Amino acid sequence: MGLLIKNGEIVTAESRVRGDIFIENETISAIGTGLAVPPGTEVIEATGKLVFPGFIDPHVHIYLPFMGTFAKDNHAAASAAALIGGTTTFIEMACPSRKEDTLETYHTWKQKAEGNSACDYAFHMGVSRFDDKTEAQLTEVVKDGTTSFKIFLSYKNFFGLDDEEMFHTLKLAAKLGVITTAHCENAELVSQLQQQLLAEGKTGSEWHEPSRPEAIEAEGTTRFATFVEQTGATGYVVHLSCAPALRAAMEAKMRGVNLHIESVLPHFLLDKSYAERAGVEGMKHIMSPPLRDKRNLPVLWNALKSGLIETVGTDHCPFDTEQKLMGAKAFTQIPNGIPGIEDRVNLMYTYGVKRGGLSIHRFVEALSTNAAKLFGLYPRKGTIAVGADADLVIYDTEYRGKISAATHHGINNYNGFEGFAIEGRPSVVTVRGKVQARDGAFVGQAGRGRMLRREPRL
Repeated sequence: MGLLIKNGEIVTAESRVRGDIFIENETISAIGTGLAVPPGTEVIEATGKLVFPGFIDPHVHIYLPFMGTFAKDNHAAASAAALIGGTTTFIEMACPSRKEDTLETYHTWKQKAEGNSACDYAFHMGVSRFDDKTEAQLTEVVKDGTTSFKIFLSYKNFFGLDDEEMFHTLKLAAKLGVITTAHCENAELVSQLQQQLLAEGKTGSEWHEPSRPEAIEAEGTTRFATFVEQTGATGYVVHLSCAPALRAAMEAKMRGVNLHIESVLPHFLLDKSYAERAGVEGMKHIMSPPLRDKRNLPVLWNALKSGLIETVGTDHCPFDTEQKLMGAKAFTQIPNGIPGIEDRVNLMYTYGVKRGGLSIHRFVEALSTNAAKLFGLYPRKGTIAVGADADLVIYDTEYRGKISAATHHGINNYNGFEGFAIEGRPSVVTVRGKVQARDGAFVGQAGRGRMLRREPRL
């Protein structure tokens, strides 16, 4: 049976028009007005609502062994929360530690998601070392349809690559036509500053940001861009958090480096004062790169409005307060990360489109279309067009509410955006033509999501 969405205001990265969308066999079959549809077609009335392409989160962690514990999440819960918030596709980081085998890790992540995710998904393959087996293993991963890598210039002796390993990874990525995403800091400098601060008795969460200051992120961004330039690779800076790092990335782009820029939800709305709160309240907001001085917020918003920041993800990585308290005696032991997969669309719409002067087309571009284009999903995902997957978000702009752990759908016990007002939320969310969420509730088929295999960028 087909599905007809009637009288919605269809908004993509390029256009805004009132019309109908007819869906059959999981894809969009027709767009127009007064469409003739078969008898028995299900009809959803979208008068007075916006219809967006399904949103794509290019940066999430769901299964993650990290800092002596595991992220407090699973694919069933995370995907349901994502759908309720309007995200119909996520790209998860499959992150082996330096001691773990690349292929074993890849298959573990695939097994965790398969049959459990309610929305479609893909992976970035983490590269935590480069040895005599790495090239063959990563080539096999790419042949399986995972055509993006993730490297860390941080987390010394756990995830972090040294410069020689980064060079070989990027050379291989260029050869295979793979985009490489990078956490840009400096593992050695962070480690030395952490030790220095702890030796001075500076152990609280308020010292996390000084241990990895803006200059370190800028240096890491410059170094990554330089390696991208010298290897002929394509680079993607993840979770950029501050003006100096943005300047470093733009300087590289101005000299022709093939570099793309992502920022994430927390860095548009929160500042370092959240992490400076006493006790566990500060620990809740520990992530890396850390929350920054509030002077960076308008810089990032302006960069997003102008297109310098191309995508907005979440770096979703939830932990419970009990896990955060592992760092009660030393900020270096606080698991890094906060949840966000459910709240990204509503918060960026509220504080960007409604209150901040962000173009609605840039909103769609940054939260959906650009990620689809960069990571080999377009035009299957990221737009509303005949032949595209029928991933659609019918958005109720009249809804009013507040973010709260009491009402969110994640399984961790706090929300980093507690009390933030929202103006709008998804009314209906479809994945390949099937309704998966309605008005703040998951109503769909668990485990329906598919792994999205992608082609290299050759």
